[in-house]
Amino acid sequence: MQEVPYRACFKAELPQYFIDRYSKEGDAVLDPFMGRGTTLLTAALAGRVAYGCDINPLCERMIIPRLDPPSQTDVLARLEILDLCGNVELREDLLAFYHPETLRNLQTLREYFIQREKDHALDAVDAWIRMVATTRLTGHSNGFFSVYTLPPNQAVSVDSQQKINLRLKQAPEPRAVKNLIAKKSAQLLRDLSEENRKALAHGFKRRGIRTSAAQDLSWIPKRTIDLVVTSPPFLDEVDYESDNWLRCWFCGVELDTESKPHIHGKLPDWEAMMVSVLKELSRVVRRGGIIAIEVGEIRKGKLHLEETILAAGDSAGLKTKEVLVNRQHFTKTSNCWGIQNQTKGTNSNRIVLFEN
Repeated sequence: MQEVPYRACFKAELPQYFIDRYSKEGDAVLDPFMGRGTTLLTAALAGRVAYGCDINPLCERMIIPRLDPPSQTDVLARLEILDLCGNVELREDLLAFYHPETLRNLQTLREYFIQREKDHALDAVDAWIRMVATTRLTGHSNGFFSVYTLPPNQAVSVDSQQKINLRLKQAPEPRAVKNLIAKKSAQLLRDLSEENRKALAHGFKRRGIRTSAAQDLSWIPKRTIDLVVTSPPFLDEVDYESDNWLRCWFCGVELDTESKPHIHGKLPDWEAMMVSVLKELSRVVRRGGIIAIEVGEIRKGKLHLEETILAAGDSAGLKTKEVLVNRQHFTKTSNCWGIQNQTKGTNSNRIVLFEN
């Protein structure tokens, strides 16, 4: 359930550590930069009530289906009745990624979801299939709909994909769209027990998940959150809008000025944003509650963001509890992003703990 690709996401073990240590069953856990929803899903599976928001509308489409999952039987039954050979005008630029018949299937499926949403008929099974299909759009194996490209948490531009195709002397081959969705669905659902489903049913509150900025948590009542585990954007290290352009297209999401992820290139601007977020968190978190903020060192290790977070927390009136540092060595996958140990990228996790 957790292994859904998304740029700059953390593993479930990170929120699990803080959930086990600083919350109890029935407590409310919040992630105001929820991304793919790792904190929310981990919290719900642990018997907590999940709260989360993200300014990108795509994020709701990534987490809600996993908090309210259908059975594999229902998924297969829905796939069986879907006709993916619609009379659609193919988007020619996307032929850099897809075989024409695969693209026809995907565009038909896209129009189906958009129409179902307009008709207020999109149910949990539809939402699940859309989420799974979204995660299969591009990748570097035949388990994805596309020709060989970068790993699935980032979609390159059409021009870049055309260059990749020329360099590798490759052309998109047909993909069995329904079969790939069914296979990935089975993988995500295979370890989900009845006990897990009961926990999710308790921990999933639709009103607790929003598409909104982390600076505005007015939809959460005062002192209702017991624990926060989150990771804000590391300044301009990741361009979430560009990385997710193809996913947004497939899901019918348009990122306007209000819904574009706020990427700050200057540290003072980023710090001001985090002060606003932490002030909101101090309002919604109960007295004695814990706020865990995961950041990292960037700019070739010269900028340690936990130092800025500590200053922002002080400005927001929070008490510093401790700072945890986890150093890591990257695997070969990191070479795709030009990341090297101790030279480029983020080489350590740095978690600042505040007590409200």
